[in-house]
Amino acid sequence: MPVLTRDEAQTRARLIDVQRYTVELDLSRGAETFDSRTVIRFTALGEPAAGRAATVDTFVELKPAELRSVTLDGKALDPRGLVENRLALTGLTAGEHELRVDAAMRYSHTGEGMHRFTDPTDGETYTYTQLFMEDVQRVFAAFDQPDLKSVFELTVTAPEGWTVLANGVTEHVGGGTWRAAATPPISTYLVAVAAGPWHSVRTEHRGLPFGIHCRRSLAPFLDADADEILDVTRACYDRYHEKFDEPYPFDSYDQAFVPEFNAGAMENPGLVTFRDEFIYRSAVTETERQTRAMVIAHEMAHMWFGDLVTLRWWDDIWLNESFAEYMGFQTTAEATRFTHTWTDFGVARKSWGYDADQRPSTHPVAPDPDAVPDTASAMLNFDGISYAKGASALRQLVAWLGEKDFLAGINTHIARHKFANATLADFIESLAHATDRDVHGWADAWLRTTGVDTLTSNVTHDAREWTLDIDREGSRPHRIAVGVYDRDLTDSQGLVLRERHERDVPHSGVPAPRDGGRPALIVPNDQDLTYAKVRLDEVSMETALRSLSRVPDALTRAVLWNSLRDMVRDGELDGMTYLETARAHLPAETDLALVQGVLAFATTHIAGRYLPPPLRGVALTTLTELCRDLIRRTEDGSHAGLRLTAVRGFIDVATRPDPLQEWLTEGTVPGGTELDPELRWRVLTRLAVLGAADESAIAAELERDPSATGQEGAARCRAALPDPEAKRRAWEAMFASDDLSNYLFTATAQGFWQPEQADLVREYIPRYYEDAVAVAARRGPAIADVAGRWAFPASSVDTETLHLGKQCLHNANLTPALRRKLTDQLDDLARALRVRETRTA
Repeated sequence: MPVLTRDEAQTRARLIDVQRYTVELDLSRGAETFDSRTVIRFTALGEPAAGRAATVDTFVELKPAELRSVTLDGKALDPRGLVENRLALTGLTAGEHELRVDAAMRYSHTGEGMHRFTDPTDGETYTYTQLFMEDVQRVFAAFDQPDLKSVFELTVTAPEGWTVLANGVTEHVGGGTWRAAATPPISTYLVAVAAGPWHSVRTEHRGLPFGIHCRRSLAPFLDADADEILDVTRACYDRYHEKFDEPYPFDSYDQAFVPEFNAGAMENPGLVTFRDEFIYRSAVTETERQTRAMVIAHEMAHMWFGDLVTLRWWDDIWLNESFAEYMGFQTTAEATRFTHTWTDFGVARKSWGYDADQRPSTHPVAPDPDAVPDTASAMLNFDGISYAKGASALRQLVAWLGEKDFLAGINTHIARHKFANATLADFIESLAHATDRDVHGWADAWLRTTGVDTLTSNVTHDAREWTLDIDREGSRPHRIAVGVYDRDLTDSQGLVLRERHERDVPHSGVPAPRDGGRPALIVPNDQDLTYAKVRLDEVSMETALRSLSRVPDALTRAVLWNSLRDMVRDGELDGMTYLETARAHLPAETDLALVQGVLAFATTHIAGRYLPPPLRGVALTTLTELCRDLIRRTEDGSHAGLRLTAVRGFIDVATRPDPLQEWLTEGTVPGGTELDPELRWRVLTRLAVLGAADESAIAAELERDPSATGQEGAARCRAALPDPEAKRRAWEAMFASDDLSNYLFTATAQGFWQPEQADLVREYIPRYYEDAVAVAARRGPAIADVAGRWAFPASSVDTETLHLGKQCLHNANLTPALRRKLTDQLDDLARALRVRETRTA
């Protein structure tokens, strides 16, 4: 089907203005389709031409299972006029018009449009919308582009016993019919409905209705965390009202935790939808709770920046996501008990941006409009650049501009463009209004360029003073903090902060010497205020490797761990050295986010890809001993989150099945940590990989946990079995059938490729490049994303896999979504090969 181009959107915005949608949805018509009736009131903006009335030709979008009828101003149009997803509206005279569309629409099982899910635990069914980018067309007829904002009135008929949620407050008017309050003007992609027998917790804050909702089978788990979720919500709401002059612009604030959701969350005004993995069925760490709080703060920031003020076209998606990403981490740190969010951002989130920015698919934070010519290309920019790099750039902007001027500019922007649309130029102009600094020059340097700068320390010294010169490889200006650390005189391995001073890079003039002897450790970008790779001087590098865990500040340690990570990826530090550093320092690490981030990189990238196969066993043994040390350290119950992280890590790197089988049989880890459902499935997956589990064990565990998560665990385990028939069935489920939902496809893909089973799955590598192309074209962008992310043979680090992949990029049938994923995966594969070659050179 054709995608909307920027030129088409600009033309249509000049031709029409949309006042109101009245949408009636009937979700009681069966399991395959629902009824959709839409009335659109709009104005054609044609101006009279010489001697005659000007007319307008445009189109409306719709992807129906059946288009029953269409009327324009009371006159019937031929439904056969729908060509793919476009219905032409021709000869529109200047003035008001009314379009009526009656259609049957298909439910989705891929998280797009109107997703339908039946809970295997209790048989209850739930539906919800995800209309982002261009999926409103799957639910009702619309002029589907962000700058044709309109008022929306929704009426939904649902089975008895269901509750219907929407952007505005909903009222049950009888007979299973619910009516939502009319919205203020919002974009089509922000309309939201969630219907089902929800379990709800409702309250009120500052006169506004608040609600949190989940499916009934998760009710005990939502109730257990309801106070925490609502406390975070209230705290963020209050903090945003301190930051923003404009009050919250909608009539309620509901948060629905929905099944099989593709993203982390979606900022629908008044009805934010979250993946329901945020309702924890099993034990989680404080870092995971912090992530949930940050996502709540992120989505709430969108209410002002994204919903109240919306991008004009998708080239400015960063205006939504970078801002919400920055505000999510900053506001969580300011307003909740989770005060160390930037450490987690530095070690877990920022690497997403760094990695994306070094691939051939990188793009500026704010790409040139011509680089986003249509919605298909726009979808590709929801990546580490638009989120993590953009948030890093805004954090650097605040460091350079000052928070007071930054917020003044934001409030000017909101006041100028509320309930309307805005561009990068509008945003920069609003910032310029609040400061004398050259924000236009800053934007050109930071938002219009690609790549990662590298800051390298060069130190000269004598007995009385030392001088730091920082070389910059790149083009951006940086305002950084430099951390200066000395040896602790009472502890030979300890470090103490001597001073922390700010510096601009590049530095004008000759760097001034600083008093005192040569420091033991000098950290450029201490506190992680800028976005750049860091290379330490030789003495500081030696100190970091020996004493990293003794650096007093967690955010500084995150900068140092990131530097080591970058060096491994760039072939400048041996992966075994990184593992030995982790083995030495993680047992003493106090910040859980750092432990999780370092273990994840060591397990997935170093042991899984960067080291040659003969060294994988050595790496896994090192990681096993590390996790065992952490488990021993936490036997006293002093740090449940660290113990849980260590237990998960131990399971993932186990090379012998015996201890895992013992844990599963006993239902606990010796010394504590009960095996809850998440850990039991994790253990069983690893046993399956090691050939120590079979179908009967999987079936027994599924009987014990028949939930949706259990179904995913079983699919993952079955795909992981080292058996040719199991691999064949898993492959056919993914690529020969369209029955798997987005989550079951993901789980099956996660289990399929295992480094321990390289010979068994080798025959599927060439098949992948054929079958992934076909399934992406057949099932759409969501499955294309999953097929490219999880079903790619990432563990096959060899030149043949790379060669076949490069050939696939020339396939004319490759969809944009899959092409982007393959481009990135192949670049990561090529990097892994280079790292291996560097090691043997």
